[in-house]
Amino acid sequence: MSQILLSSAKYVRSSTVVSREIGGETLVVPVRGGVGDLDSIFSFNPLGSDLWNLLQVGSSVEEMGEWVVEHYEVTSQQALADIQVFVDELGRVGLVHQSGNDGQHER
Repeated sequence: MSQILLSSAKYVRSSTVVSREIGGETLVVPVRGGVGDLDSIFSFNPLGSDLWNLLQVGSSVEEMGEWVVEHYEVTSQQALADIQVFVDELGRVGLVHQSGNDGQHER
């Protein structure tokens, strides 16, 4: 089985989204031109919602993996692999980005 190469990069939520928890799910809506893009609503299950909350303050994949292993019945390797896919997808659609070392956000 292949190993995942982890960086210490921290990821944070984009400032151009709004999110709300409704019925145990988190709904995330990108804001474009000052208006919510209702064609691009994202819905997260409870684990996705937990990860979304961890991204509010900035977290690395490794930090999120440790949290998931503590709270869910999953191996560290599986947690890290799944979280990396989740973060990569969020990055592709503009919901998160890496936090720069100097406190500035990279895009």
